[in-house]
Amino acid sequence: MTDPADSEELDEQIGAGERARRNARFIWSMVKMQPKLFGTAVGGAAVFAMLTVASSFAISWVIDNVILPRFEEGEVALATFLTGVAMVLGIGVLRATAIVIRRSYASITMWRIAQMLTNDVVDRYVRQPMSWHNRRPDGDLVARAGVDAESTVSVIAPIPFASGTVVMVIVSTIWMLFIDPPLGLVAVIVFPLLVTTNVVYERSVSAHFARAQHQLGEFSAGVHESFEGVQLVKSYGAEERETERLSGLADQVRASRVRALRLRSWFEAFLDVIPSLTNILLVVIGSIRVRSGELSIGELSGVIFLFTLLVFPLRLIGFALSELPRSIAAWNRIQTVLNEPLETDPVDNIVEPSDGIGIGFDGVCFAHEADGPPTVTDVTLALPHGNVTALVGPTGSGKSTIAQLAIGLVGPTIGGVALNAGERCIVFQEPFLMGGTVRDNIELGRRFTDEEIWHAIDLAAAKEFVERLPQRLDTVVGERGVSLSGGQRQRLALARALVRHPSVLVLDDTTSALDPATEAVVLENLRRELVDSSVLMVASRPSTIALADDVVFVADGRVAAHGTHEQLMESVAAYRELVEAFESDRGADEREAVRS
Repeated sequence: MTDPADSEELDEQIGAGERARRNARFIWSMVKMQPKLFGTAVGGAAVFAMLTVASSFAISWVIDNVILPRFEEGEVALATFLTGVAMVLGIGVLRATAIVIRRSYASITMWRIAQMLTNDVVDRYVRQPMSWHNRRPDGDLVARAGVDAESTVSVIAPIPFASGTVVMVIVSTIWMLFIDPPLGLVAVIVFPLLVTTNVVYERSVSAHFARAQHQLGEFSAGVHESFEGVQLVKSYGAEERETERLSGLADQVRASRVRALRLRSWFEAFLDVIPSLTNILLVVIGSIRVRSGELSIGELSGVIFLFTLLVFPLRLIGFALSELPRSIAAWNRIQTVLNEPLETDPVDNIVEPSDGIGIGFDGVCFAHEADGPPTVTDVTLALPHGNVTALVGPTGSGKSTIAQLAIGLVGPTIGGVALNAGERCIVFQEPFLMGGTVRDNIELGRRFTDEEIWHAIDLAAAKEFVERLPQRLDTVVGERGVSLSGGQRQRLALARALVRHPSVLVLDDTTSALDPATEAVVLENLRRELVDSSVLMVASRPSTIALADDVVFVADGRVAAHGTHEQLMESVAAYRELVEAFESDRGADEREAVRS
């Protein structure tokens, strides 16, 4: 996904004609998502526009036929009075009804479109594979599905009123020319001037809004990253550094918004001055026309009343135009997501292994970037079905990458992966728990009986602590399982995988937070329960490694050796030195824990 680095420079390259076509294409793209609702809103706005002009005619008629005769002759016919009252009340009621229709359907249209856009973006996220998400900041993705979707539709609500205002201006101009050509000529001059002011304003402010929307996405990404790493920030005392970083991002958004609002303040002032001066001009010209007998007082009052009514709607055209740049900027950010081709899901390329094989790698190479160095090189493995295989290697050797390849989270750059059919699950070293209940976290969208859940919990050696929780399975664990220890979170994440009876289970150093006794119980349960499953576990504890059927030793992204633990200890010096280092580190940690 790419965004313009300098929205202002990009917008300056667009001519007036192209900008108008771009705006029209954008509005049409929105309208065709909910054409019936939008059409109803526009219809209500058009009726309101016609009734607004009619109200000016009613005021003019009442003044000439009711108010002036009452002052000049001392009385007015009851029928004439009732006719005037009926006209004013009838038009008022119909205008109010039109307003309700316009506003209701415009709002419904706006939020229905927002819902559709959000659903489309989220659906796109779901369909993109993990490798696609790994290359993008989570906060920016959240902003595109939330803030950008709302910003995109913010222009929809005022458009029906703005379209009604255009109708109102055209009809008003014709009516004024019909009543009195000199007054109509003022309208012919002033109305285009006001519309032109709106257009010039939209062109001037668009770059600032576009830049602000892009910066808002960067700010959202920064905030999300800071919140995700709040423990790191706190533990290293980096609060001031994060505050300065986020303040800098916020200042960029503020500066762009302030520049846009400064332009808007001049625009608002100009819109105030023009109608005020025009009303004075209408009074002067109208007075002369009334004195010459070519215009009645009621007609002059009706013209001034109509012009006064048009000032606010004309402002709304400016508001709609001012929202367009921000909405288009947000729309473009959403389109970069929706238009980006779907990457191939690595799971789609996984094939069935040959008989007796649970997990197979055939010349697999993997690089995180297309032109970057490979993380894994020429991995060829055939792990027997039903085996527990330990994946051992020094830090950075590619163990976690092989684990992700074995579950289909990422796909090989070269080569192929073969896995048994059925459910495939992975349990990470850092388990992720939702903010819901224990049951919610184990089911994760599926439905299991209490018996199945408790059985999985028992296999993960978690039964004892879950039974002590206040509401047991219905206990809320808090965001990311904050109320639980690291080992408890690991065991619940393991239970989440086990309840699904996976054909392939990958454990990415999953038992690292467990004490050796609990770890031994868990691994023995896995061996007993998953007799028809292939288990691949990244391991760094000698006790864990020793419990595996076989061991794959990884070094520098390659399979350096494959055999049983005893065989590798005897024949592979690098493996033996690594395991001895693990034992030494483990012993030091245990001695330190005793002293603590």
